[in-house]
Amino acid sequence: EYMRKAVEVAMQFPGPHAEEYELNDDKTCSTTKGRFFGDIDIARRHRKFRRFAHESPTAAIAGALMGSNKINFFYDHLLVKEPGTYAKTPWHQDQPYWAVSGQQVCTTWIPFDHVESHVSVEFVRGSHRWAAFSPYHFATGKQYRSTGLPPLPDIESQRCSHDIVAFETRPGDCLVFHAMILHSAPGNQSSQRRRALAIRWTGDDARYCIRQGELAIPTRDPGLQHGDKMDCDDFPIVWRQRAEAERN
Repeated sequence: EYMRKAVEVAMQFPGPHAEEYELNDDKTCSTTKGRFFGDIDIARRHRKFRRFAHESPTAAIAGALMGSNKINFFYDHLLVKEPGTYAKTPWHQDQPYWAVSGQQVCTTWIPFDHVESHVSVEFVRGSHRWAAFSPYHFATGKQYRSTGLPPLPDIESQRCSHDIVAFETRPGDCLVFHAMILHSAPGNQSSQRRRALAIRWTGDDARYCIRQGELAIPTRDPGLQHGDKMDCDDFPIVWRQRAEAERN
């Protein structure tokens, strides 16, 4: 409930990078039908999101699963699909959107509502081992400029050729997935809201990576050089394995 209230405040006061991927037919933002809202870097502006990212167990979970000695907070991404939303989250890999390299890069996807598997995030199992593909703008479907990366395969038309999995989740659960895995999400044709927070984390082997062409994240210069460790004010270390061991 703590974060549900925080989500409502964040939606009422969106940031400069907030996007509306689908609105009602009358172009309003009613919560009763057809809205897909997204915003990033909420922890920079809202204390409750910052506290959740820095103090909840999610960083420790990411650290344990990645086998990392420390975890840096990278950024957060709020995704809300109201009942009656047709807009899908298109198939994509996360990491090509970001200025970060390494294998110890992941997302914790945290639902604030009961999410049945048919409206939940779905994944192509094993695709985190695939090559990188070009990012696309969610709102327009246009390919990012000058990345030098090949276009994404048409996963949707070839669903039967892939091992696609999805999971039912409830508040208190979280999904953790590699930043290179192909994933997507359907619209929300259920009767319940689908509010979720994706928090991105980096581990020991992650390095700041200035990529070719258009880039989405970070949204401001963190003061790092290509190849630097991620440690900086914008990407703080929020968990260390040694500190966890001392607490236990």
